[in-house]
Amino acid sequence: MRLTVGEHAPRHIRRIVRSFLGEWDMLELSGAAELGVTELLANVARHVPDRRCALLLLRQRTGVRVEVTDGSDELPCMPDTLDTEAENGRGLLLLDAMADKWGVSLWSGGGKTVWFECEAGPAPGTPHTRDPQTRDTQYAKKVSRKY
Repeated sequence: MRLTVGEHAPRHIRRIVRSFLGEWDMLELSGAAELGVTELLANVARHVPDRRCALLLLRQRTGVRVEVTDGSDELPCMPDTLDTEAENGRGLLLLDAMADKWGVSLWSGGGKTVWFECEAGPAPGTPHTRDPQTRDTQYAKKVSRKY
């Protein structure tokens, strides 16, 4: 889906994400996926001059992958320090906390894709542990190039 991120876009996109997750029987991922997509769209609105992007929601065997592609080569960066009074700057920290995996891919012709994955929990009665030490987080320092 291609869109220009306006004031109400995140609300509408969250509703679409929730609808797909319901169809896919993955509503338990709704909170994390909606928060993640909201943060990525906020970054487009804040850092991409024309505010245009493409959103891709992919059903996976074990969960969902969300990709937001824009025309900017500016990589997202995590703040070194966090001002407790600041009104922004926490989006990537939230994404890192709630996603099982996330990363950035630069495009050879310009632009980038920021993506994240959320995995569905195990079957009832099966313990689910998520070890942040083994999380496959790619970041601006480990940017993969698509050709």
